[in-house]
Amino acid sequence: MASSTIMRAMVTPDRASECLRVVRSVAEWAAEQRDIVGVAIVGSWAREQARMDSDLDLVILTDDRERYLSDGAWARAVLGEPAELIRTQRWGPLTERRVALPSGLEIEFGFVPPGWASVDPVDPGTARVVADGCSPLLDPQGAFTRLISAVGDPERRLGGMPMRRSGHPSP
Repeated sequence: MASSTIMRAMVTPDRASECLRVVRSVAEWAAEQRDIVGVAIVGSWAREQARMDSDLDLVILTDDRERYLSDGAWARAVLGEPAELIRTQRWGPLTERRVALPSGLEIEFGFVPPGWASVDPVDPGTARVVADGCSPLLDPQGAFTRLISAVGDPERRLGGMPMRRSGHPSP
């Protein structure tokens, strides 16, 4: 699914190829990490609406978030090239590590504990992220699959409050 998502985005063939390379590299790397239980593309790339100025947003479910916050050495191992750390920022349970590649492509690695993907009930912030586009890359335990299904089920979102595609509650 990831390759079709990347290839249909509204970007040049070079940018699509670069993102596909990054996505494959992240998926291979994540599969070798014992603490990572899932990875998904979210946002415009997952919705197949990326533009040249779009960043690549990834949500990474991990039991050891601190491992990726203490330094940035893992980024080079994941990407296979130098990446400049642009920012580290906390967004509720998600901690963003945003890096820029020499090409200008920015990648947001969003590290969250596995509980972020809980479906009983789905957290409103998590539901907004998933409703805005979510395409699993690595999902061996089915956490993202269950989450996407739950976000599509009005009875499991926000305690039963239906949501629009935007992720905001419906009137």
